Amino acid sequence: MTDMKYTTYKSLYQLTAFSPLFPINAYIFEEQASLTVIDVGLNVFVKHIEKLARKLDKPVKFIILTHPHLDHIAGLDLLKKQFPEAKIVFSKRDTRLLNGDFSLDPTEFQGKIKGGFKEIETRPDIVVDEHDEIGSLKVINTPGHTPGSISLYDSSHKIIITGDAFQTKGGLAIAGDKRKFFPFPAFATWSKQTALQSAEKIAHLQIDCLATGHGKLLINPDFKPAIKRLDNKISEEKN
Repeated sequence: MTDMKYTTYKSLYQLTAFSPLFPINAYIFEEQASLTVIDVGLNVFVKHIEKLARKLDKPVKFIILTHPHLDHIAGLDLLKKQFPEAKIVFSKRDTRLLNGDFSLDPTEFQGKIKGGFKEIETRPDIVVDEHDEIGSLKVINTPGHTPGSISLYDSSHKIIITGDAFQTKGGLAIAGDKRKFFPFPAFATWSKQTALQSAEKIAHLQIDCLATGHGKLLINPDFKPAIKRLDNKISEEKN
């Protein structure tokens, strides 16, 4: 049986499995009358999401996926069966990956889209793009890890859920910046330069809590060292 760790920050609930070696996070964001699940993780998360939803006594209205790598969506089919009324939300760009289309636009970095993908039956009910809103959460396009990765920003509580645009396991790092003790998000990143630009965009927001796909919640994050670190690496690679 997989142990599940629960961490709470204001309206956000973090569920963590496979800690400390390979922590995977799923999230529940509590609205006034409903719940939003952000990233599903694997099937093992589903019963814990159900348990927490019962405890909070609110319906799951939305299920949002930050990007379609298998460690973020593998449990989606099972979760949808348990919450059939919930609306599935994907980014407009990464819906193409979900449908098996790995082509790149001419304006995008022409590098291989990396990472593990799993064929799933569930398809999005809602396709979102920059500045769209799902309840209290605003969609921010943060490509880099995948071409259509998104983050979700709650301005009232200054919380951002970034998927793998950042990681906190192994130290705060931007997608593509390989960390010795947790290099896996870097291995699965499509474009480090694009990820850096997304990180710089996030750094301009008012953020009290950073919630990532892998690692603990980070309160009052300082993004400058992570940005400088990846910027330096990219510059070294060019020289």
